[in-house]
Amino acid sequence: MMCFPGSKTKSILYIILVTFFIGYQVNAHAVKEHTAYVDDFTNVELKLNSHSFNTHQRSTFTYGSQTESIERGLTIVHLQGDHKIEFKSFDTYGSDQDVVDFIKILNKMMNAKASIAILAHDSAAAKLEGYQKELNNLGLPQLSTLKGRQAYIMHHIDGQIFEQIDDNSITKQIRIASPILDTTIYFPREVYEFEDNIDRYIAHAGGEINGVKSTNSKHALDENYKKGFRFFELDIIETSDGRLVAAHDWDMWARFTDYTGTLPPTHAQFMKQKIYGDYTTLDMEGINTWFKQHPDATLITDKVNDPLAFANAFIDKDRLIMELFSVMAVEKASENGIHTMISQEPLLAIKGDKINFLKVNDVKYAAVSRRIISSQKKLMLALRDAGIKVFVFNVNFDSGKDEQYVYDNELGLVYGMYADKWITDMGSKN
Repeated sequence: MMCFPGSKTKSILYIILVTFFIGYQVNAHAVKEHTAYVDDFTNVELKLNSHSFNTHQRSTFTYGSQTESIERGLTIVHLQGDHKIEFKSFDTYGSDQDVVDFIKILNKMMNAKASIAILAHDSAAAKLEGYQKELNNLGLPQLSTLKGRQAYIMHHIDGQIFEQIDDNSITKQIRIASPILDTTIYFPREVYEFEDNIDRYIAHAGGEINGVKSTNSKHALDENYKKGFRFFELDIIETSDGRLVAAHDWDMWARFTDYTGTLPPTHAQFMKQKIYGDYTTLDMEGINTWFKQHPDATLITDKVNDPLAFANAFIDKDRLIMELFSVMAVEKASENGIHTMISQEPLLAIKGDKINFLKVNDVKYAAVSRRIISSQKKLMLALRDAGIKVFVFNVNFDSGKDEQYVYDNELGLVYGMYADKWITDMGSKN
């Protein structure tokens, strides 16, 4: 006897059908999202910009929205899963060991079929001589013949090697056509321990005020003192009548003040102007007054290279550190008991034992661009171990290389930084 479903059975069948339909829709939606992710991934590009020394341009690479400037030599960029990258620069111009390390890690990455790119910056070929066989064996015949001051790029994506050389510049955009699943880390991040202290942070040109940098103004000193800075850098230059004042340079000062007269201005003309109509300029009288009112503050000078004249003009030589730009000026400061911060150029120019020279002249500080510290790591460690405090400038010059980046990645290798902004992590545990 045939049985027809009753109302209860009909309800069950209805629920089954609805559940199946909803399940189908959910699964279809999930597939659509996965496809969107792949489509999004295929829109990611790797852009390589290699510039030789002759162009006087910075070499960079961009992956997605992240742009990085690179150091002199050859840089390996490794593409990882989840849109991540890691990279490392090797000074193949100045370091034999960097060439050995470059070839060793490159051989490992190529054998693993890693997705990588290589680009040159500045002069990259000097120390490659003698390694042509190894480079050819890696499938890089053009790199093996690279000449001094040539641009070079290579990429190894989806198992294919592409190389290009130019006497000046190369720009190459590579669309990433499929997901990268590699999670291998070839360049583990180096973390340097350091004890936090307020004297690690120098307010660059007085520090930023209301988003404006390099004002060298009284208002900048006031604002950044409140935030926590106790070391303040000021750029010291001369007016047309020989008076010392605080300004980065005359062209910038004229833009800041809308001054249209002859440059340099006289002292009287300088003092009449307001920076952006609001911020007070500083001459020596203003500088001395401010530091007298803030007895726990220290002045670091820039631009001026006559240590004796400035030290005699400043209110308290014990709270003065002068960045100096020649070996002769450093020796003169040493003879007169002036605290000295040797600048990058004379530091790198010292022949022989740099540490011994600095100790003989009682130099306790050095100022270098953060752009060179990766290629000068051995020197940075030697200075650190000798108790010489290295401060880095060029913070905020390159994309992503701000105060937080330096704090997280470079303090400990170097002692401190010239900072535009005070960030939360900067402070003293003492």
